[in-house]
Amino acid sequence: MSTIKVDTIQKANGTSQIGIDKIGGVTSASIVNVIAEGGTNTTNLAQGLAKAWVNFNGTGTPAINSSNNVSSITDTATAQQTFAFINALSDANYAPAGISTAAASGDANIGSSGIGSAPHSKTTSQIRMHIGEGTDPADGATIIHGDLA
Repeated sequence: MSTIKVDTIQKANGTSQIGIDKIGGVTSASIVNVIAEGGTNTTNLAQGLAKAWVNFNGTGTPAINSSNNVSSITDTATAQQTFAFINALSDANYAPAGISTAAASGDANIGSSGIGSAPHSKTTSQIRMHIGEGTDPADGATIIHGDLA
């Protein structure tokens, strides 16, 4: 095996950034371990990334303010929204979390993930969550961690 040691890698035009479109691991299934903040432990890069997130306004006709891997929001019931994913997750065992700003006080309220509290549900292509405290949130957000299909 050869080793390449350099101080700086530059693009052909002399800039110091290198544009890449894919990083693959050398072990299996593109596992890329990165050194964690402490400098000794490592974490799997793909496992640590959110697979979907959305910031939304749930009042009136719900609207997505900004998102990644979320194609739409549906007002399912008061303080309940359904989010559809652009790219499906590998199974329904992902970890969702939601938060909203209470309309009256401005305090943040943690939303239910839907686990064990009907009628909430989650599939590989969408999740129905209760985000808000008795009213549709004007400023809500949810994030999904898991594996993409």
